[in-house]
Amino acid sequence: MAKKEKSEYLIQAVSHALDLLEQFHGEVDELGVTELSKRLKLHKNNVFRLLATLESRGYIEQNRVTENYRLGLKTLELGQTFIKQMGLLRQSKPVLEALVQDCNETTYVSILKDYHIIYLDVVETAMTVRVVPRVGSRLPAYCTAAGKIQIAYMNDEELESYLPGKELQRYTNHTITDRDTLKKQLKVIAEQGYAIDNEELDIGVRCVSAPIRDYTRRIIGAVSISGPSMRFSDERMKDELVPLVKKAGEEISSKLGFQK
Repeated sequence: MAKKEKSEYLIQAVSHALDLLEQFHGEVDELGVTELSKRLKLHKNNVFRLLATLESRGYIEQNRVTENYRLGLKTLELGQTFIKQMGLLRQSKPVLEALVQDCNETTYVSILKDYHIIYLDVVETAMTVRVVPRVGSRLPAYCTAAGKIQIAYMNDEELESYLPGKELQRYTNHTITDRDTLKKQLKVIAEQGYAIDNEELDIGVRCVSAPIRDYTRRIIGAVSISGPSMRFSDERMKDELVPLVKKAGEEISSKLGFQK
């Protein structure tokens, strides 16, 4: 008996579900049932069943205001898993190690999820006084360098919906809790291409971060240098650490296919 071609094993309903998910790309963030029906050339009832199934598993969610549909958090989790397993960690590790050799401070790579950053990997300095590694921890984006550099390129509408609706929590006397002040700082960050955490989350800790982009030019993470403020003077940050972290971000981005 001849071996069947893989195409003969395709399940049409699964194929339609994937076709539906692939409609959300580029600038398309929300679509209604009617539009999806036209794009997929499927009856509205079939589209609705597909949406209901995907929504029940978290891959699609409905905007209760517009009643349109958009990608759910589960798709984000899958994308981040791919980045973690296949791209970002593998490509960033040697860059982090080289960065530690250059500045002898602790270096991180992180991603943005929900309203927080998550440190995926760290290479520690050999210095006795150093920052405690927080791999896997969820830290607020608005008061960390790694978070600010990843939200700085959002437009006003995206940023307004992204920032927590409630008052921004104060962690130290340096934490920016005023939304307008934060937005002004984020615009400066986007222009200069790096972000600084000036003891905004932890007293005595400063950090500088640069963005990591992939081949689609999207920011998918950040590379950071962190350490005790006594070693992170303004002069050293400007003359040594900022150029190093920006170079590291560009190097990792290049490895992921980003081209200027």
